[in-house]
Amino acid sequence: MNVENHWYALYTRSRHEKRVAEALEQRGFDVYLPVIPRVSDWHDRKKTVLWPLFPGYVFVRFNRASASQVLSVPGSVQVIGVAGQPAPIPDEDIDNVRIFVAALTTTGVPPAVREVLESGTPAQIISGPFAGVRGMVLEDRSGKVVLQVGLKVIGQGLRLEVPREAIVPDEHLGDSN
Repeated sequence: MNVENHWYALYTRSRHEKRVAEALEQRGFDVYLPVIPRVSDWHDRKKTVLWPLFPGYVFVRFNRASASQVLSVPGSVQVIGVAGQPAPIPDEDIDNVRIFVAALTTTGVPPAVREVLESGTPAQIISGPFAGVRGMVLEDRSGKVVLQVGLKVIGQGLRLEVPREAIVPDEHLGDSN
């Protein structure tokens, strides 16, 4: 039996991401809830709040034997899986999201969350605030490349437009996805 800890995507009730993440941390789980600053327009003022990058999802590191403990947290709905089995997320995908969130927070560039597209050339960003992010090239425009970093398990990804000179082909990326 595999008792190794892996990252998994946990689907939560609507707007319960922070509560679920806190409860899981209190139970000793390694939890990642990527949040980005977003300006909310309230009726009397504007306020910057931290908003989940992937609404409805929390990422949790655990072994499959602990799935019932994860699901017992109020607000948890299901561990995202394939054919009835939890689908592990590669550490590299979580690392990409961490780099992305850090860069988005410092640059203020708003992300465009889109469905992951399967076609394209694997590539890695080699310079600038997004250096180290690996993804798939979606479009090559004059001087700019649209790169998508995806979490296939939840069917979502992040799109970023970067200068062409900041991207190199990455033949190893296609092997792990």
